[in-house]
Amino acid sequence: MRILQRLKISNFKSIRAQELQLQPLNVFIGGNGSGKSNLIGVFRFLKEIVNRNLAGYTQLMGGADSILYHGRKRSPQLEIEVEFGARDATNRYRVRIAGTNDNSLFIAEETAYCHDQKYPKPYDWPIASNTPESRLIEQKDQHQCSTQIFRDLENYRVYHFHDMSDTAPAKGASDINDNRYFRRQAENLAAFLYYLQQRKPNSFSLIEDTVRQIAPFFDRFQLAPNRLNQSTIRLEWIERGSDAYFNAASLSDGTLRFICLCVLLLQPDLPPLILIDEPELGLHPAAIGVLANMLESAATKTQVIVATQSVTLVNQFSPRDVWTVDRLDGQSVFTQLNSADRSHWLENYALGELWEKNLLGARP
Repeated sequence: MRILQRLKISNFKSIRAQELQLQPLNVFIGGNGSGKSNLIGVFRFLKEIVNRNLAGYTQLMGGADSILYHGRKRSPQLEIEVEFGARDATNRYRVRIAGTNDNSLFIAEETAYCHDQKYPKPYDWPIASNTPESRLIEQKDQHQCSTQIFRDLENYRVYHFHDMSDTAPAKGASDINDNRYFRRQAENLAAFLYYLQQRKPNSFSLIEDTVRQIAPFFDRFQLAPNRLNQSTIRLEWIERGSDAYFNAASLSDGTLRFICLCVLLLQPDLPPLILIDEPELGLHPAAIGVLANMLESAATKTQVIVATQSVTLVNQFSPRDVWTVDRLDGQSVFTQLNSADRSHWLENYALGELWEKNLLGARP
């Protein structure tokens, strides 16, 4: 399985200088403002860079000073380096981004590397320097280094199911053909579920069975194109013992969020890397236990990175899966837990309980 093996970050928001060696399942815990969401934000930022939207994203975020660690005066540039690998071959991408006098950002240097362990040195492929936007997409077919790293950066997915308001993306109608992948805020929830129902019935049945575990009133989904507009579809479902009409707006926030998580983690063709920010929001403790099982199962097939503040969720994992995030001297510090250091405590307490007792750091 190809995974993100190493992540190096310098001067991005609250992250001054950190290097992380990652594994298939990575659960980041910490209090408000510690920097968990900024870690997820690194991946959103990389997406914008690869999609040639550095200028637009910088403006949306309020300028370079809001992205660079303590602003341009303290940190005139930032750097992100990612290394993906499988077996004896790795690919690396490094981008250095600098601030300008008008509070914008530009690509100072962009390079791809590839390394087959049969050879002593990695091969580097310069992509761009001193350009307003990334040129990776232009270079992706010119060398194997840029080809593979473009795939790696294009195919990971960042998910955020926080918005369950009346206008939430998951509650609206979607284009029935929007089913190539599950979108980041579940904008195509109904269309993607309909695709699974029609083409992947085993996975669809597993999703329904899992939803029933935490929502006993739920009988099954009722999915079909809108009879007045065959190009659209809306999430509809049937309640046990009722013939009334129910759609996504009839579900509680927690139930709808759990359905989104089920679709994401139980789909048959998982993205190569999944990132989820605070998936536990609004979930019953029993649902959080099921969520933990889904995360662990998904991590046997793909790589998963999760940021959470849930003691209940952390209770389900072992130290090797968990990273603490602390704000020390004004910067975010990431530390992977080691079970050997806490073996005597773990005989009597779950990991989340140790976190509550402030024995792990990352004070909740």
